[in-house]
Amino acid sequence: MGVSKSMAGKTWPWVFLDVACGTRAYDKLPQACQAAWIMIKRSLPVAEYSTNAMRHATNSSPSGLSYGLEGDVGFVDWFRRVTPYINAFRGKTFVLAFSGKMVKGAHIRTLAYDVSLLASLGIRLLLVHGARAQIDRAITARGLQSRYHRGYRITDATTLDCVVDAVGRVYLEIEALLSQGLSNTPMANSQIRVVSGNFITAKPIGILDGVDLQYSGQVRKVDVVGLRTQLSSGNIVMLSCQGYSPSGEIFNLQMEDVAAAAAAALQADKLVYFVDEGGLPDEQGQIISSITAAEGSAAAQQILPQQAELRRTLELALKACAQGVGRVHLVSNQHDGALLHELFTHEGIGTVVTPEPLERIHEADSDDIGAIIALIEPLEESGVLVHRPRELLEREIGCFSVLVHDSMIVGCAALYEHEEKIAELACLAVSSAQRRSGFGERLMHRIETRARQDGIERLFVLTTCAVHWFVERGYHEATLQELPVLKRDLYNYQRRSKILLKRL
Repeated sequence: MGVSKSMAGKTWPWVFLDVACGTRAYDKLPQACQAAWIMIKRSLPVAEYSTNAMRHATNSSPSGLSYGLEGDVGFVDWFRRVTPYINAFRGKTFVLAFSGKMVKGAHIRTLAYDVSLLASLGIRLLLVHGARAQIDRAITARGLQSRYHRGYRITDATTLDCVVDAVGRVYLEIEALLSQGLSNTPMANSQIRVVSGNFITAKPIGILDGVDLQYSGQVRKVDVVGLRTQLSSGNIVMLSCQGYSPSGEIFNLQMEDVAAAAAAALQADKLVYFVDEGGLPDEQGQIISSITAAEGSAAAQQILPQQAELRRTLELALKACAQGVGRVHLVSNQHDGALLHELFTHEGIGTVVTPEPLERIHEADSDDIGAIIALIEPLEESGVLVHRPRELLEREIGCFSVLVHDSMIVGCAALYEHEEKIAELACLAVSSAQRRSGFGERLMHRIETRARQDGIERLFVLTTCAVHWFVERGYHEATLQELPVLKRDLYNYQRRSKILLKRL
């Protein structure tokens, strides 16, 4: 994260003590520490995003912290939990696309704070802004009426004048927000350079259904070399919803198209769209947390007619995934801190579209031993699992399966086969933050599948605290005599584990 020197020796505990105890020493912190603290505070559930909640967390005493060292989510805990994301995101390219409506909204200033934070963590950022709301207002001010056809604005010469004025004004407003540096804001000591230019070559859409869209255009070419040069220099690049033709004409583009085209050309790691709906809703109106590109095509057909913009955004997200963009996120433009919550937590807050499933289970190898130890150590210390030395894990690693979610191992389980076509399901463990995600059941099914493939007819498990969980999934209590001879001889009478059995 680039803060190892400033956190060396006595500085590190001093930072934790001052921030956790609510002193007003924020201004004294190194810039990277300020950025991390803001990220941790702003990665809370949406219900706690309010300014009052932030103020309470900063000024409370330790005993009254909402999420201090003694709270449900402590400063140290959050710092450790976001570190894998910080390591993974450094040097990666993110494209953030937001509408003119969001620029007019209440959270554009804090979005600038979040952009500054991402930049301070070494993420290469390309911003794409829209200006539809501002263009509509400029057209109305001239006594004209906005006209659309198939979702595209009909841009005549007069409308183009409004587009140029509105887009230029919005650009300057965003640039001003990114130029903040007040000592009492998260952007203190930040040194952001925002650049723009003729990176997008456009062409006219032409005539659709007999309607001439005139100066409404679409992306023809992206100057990839120019963009990468600026991004590699540490600059934030900002693109608007307009492009230029080789003949010198200006065309009005759609922000979503520009973002998708730029992300695909750069092979960006992430493309983030801020949307009104907060993500892709299911039939009950709940936000779908993740969806694959293959599933997205069917989901797009289920979107309501009045959500045409969301459907178009999802279609562009699917196209971007097909063209090499790592992941596309749809997040709320109405919740403060939604971007950080989506990027730096496992559960996220919006919808992520991925080329492949976000979760996968595979058989473990030696590279997974460290992650398995981290999973089972807390359960060993609490007595839920029997201690397994690293040497034993290294010998038995072939028995384990691990569940990977968002590139991190969050669960494991082992299959130990015995004679008489019977095997043991052992060491089923899931990260504490993921225990209500159904990962344990998926691992159990994976072990059962492995057992069936190996000709196993019965599967048993020894447990001290999860009897009901296994019984609800088809296991029944058994006696010691039903265990294979070797396991029977090694049975620990002090633990008095319940024996559960299932016929496959």
